[in-house]
Amino acid sequence: MLSENLPSCPQGLSRRSVLKQTGMGMGTLALGDLLQSTAASGPTHFPGTATSVIHIFLNGGMSQVDTFDPKPELTRFGGRMLPFENLQTERKTGVALPSPFKFRKHGYSGIPVSDLFPHLSQCVDDMAVIRSMHAELPNHEMSLMLMNSGDQRLVRPSIGSWLTWGMGAENRNLPGFVALCPGGLPVGGAGNWRSAFLPGVYQGTLIDTSQQDPKQLIANIRNQRTSRAHQQKLFALLQSLNQQHLQTRPGEQALEARIQSFEMAWRMQMEATDAFDVEQEPGHIHDLYGKGPQNRQLLLARRLVERGVRFVQLWHGNLQPWDSHSNIHTEHRKVADECDQGLAALLIDLKQRGLLDRTLVVCSGEFGRTPSVEMGQDGSGAAKGRDHNHWGFSLWMAGGGVRGGTIYGATDEFGFRAVENPVSIHDLHATMLHLLGFNHEQFTYRYAGRDFRLTDVHGSVVHDLIS
Repeated sequence: MLSENLPSCPQGLSRRSVLKQTGMGMGTLALGDLLQSTAASGPTHFPGTATSVIHIFLNGGMSQVDTFDPKPELTRFGGRMLPFENLQTERKTGVALPSPFKFRKHGYSGIPVSDLFPHLSQCVDDMAVIRSMHAELPNHEMSLMLMNSGDQRLVRPSIGSWLTWGMGAENRNLPGFVALCPGGLPVGGAGNWRSAFLPGVYQGTLIDTSQQDPKQLIANIRNQRTSRAHQQKLFALLQSLNQQHLQTRPGEQALEARIQSFEMAWRMQMEATDAFDVEQEPGHIHDLYGKGPQNRQLLLARRLVERGVRFVQLWHGNLQPWDSHSNIHTEHRKVADECDQGLAALLIDLKQRGLLDRTLVVCSGEFGRTPSVEMGQDGSGAAKGRDHNHWGFSLWMAGGGVRGGTIYGATDEFGFRAVENPVSIHDLHATMLHLLGFNHEQFTYRYAGRDFRLTDVHGSVVHDLIS
């Protein structure tokens, strides 16, 4: 907060100079539109079981029939055309492609998981696997928008922005909504964590987790040109000038967001380096999670929710690493190996620390993949890959009031279309909001003359997923 006794402007120092000097430590953080410290819409509608969310985005489209939805009939039909008149896929597909991975039942619940996930499969009793998810289009950009914001075409706030607007921040020194992605922006860019018509302070903050040094994760987190005491005086003066500017422009949300962004950047200099420094963890925790950027950012996600960050989204990469149009037996194996140990470690670690009960963990792609082989451009199916499939796919949830050891819904005998208890993205969002203490039909924001909500005019809570 601003000091009541603001310093006078140093002699010969213009407002532009103040902005320039202060910006060396804060303005170039690219942290614009961060979360303010209080909730905008008041308390939740009822006591929720979850207070934070970790969304693990296996972007590109994880194959349901190779991970959590075994299909013996697919093996029996291997090499033959499936008995469908029209599979309605994005690209032409050919004969049935049996999964190259072996399934086994695990845990007391006996949930089948393929050998792609030898570590994660040991945690199935804490997981609810939804086998009957469906989206609207087999397109990455639109399906990413739908999963993140509830609309695949129009600019809408992301679920992380909705949540931080509705619940506020637990930690004033860190953003309430953080997106972790190694290598830069994923497909669709910052639109995946947009705040849209919600105040700009609720937009997500991107962190490039390909960097390991916390001082490199967030650029200019330390000012190398001036002392902290001097910078504090410059910051107080800058905020005083900005507040005077704001008083003559009441209701300017962009200006308010910028002022709050400077305040957040200043406060982050106190805590961000510590929060993002996974090297502070003891050796047995590093051994639990394993090596590599995926496992490291899963550990980082635990550190962030432990410190009060509301919504942490983890992207597997900046392209579509799970988009296995060819050689799915090697491509899916590669990306699963990059995160399997860390996924299991996250659930184990959260549980051991007493955090799993209040942390909702969701692991999904934007859609699934076809049970039939994708045809090559020359008309062959030799590529041994699968096309996009929005008609039916799987995801899993854990913690935060989720009923573990549960399988919900089913696809047809080949794993193409959701046929039993289908779950839409709106249903998923409604269920997530319910676990967080919100009635999705009453959780609205007034904009342009109407009340908007994350689930638009759709969605039903899937109570069978709730413990």
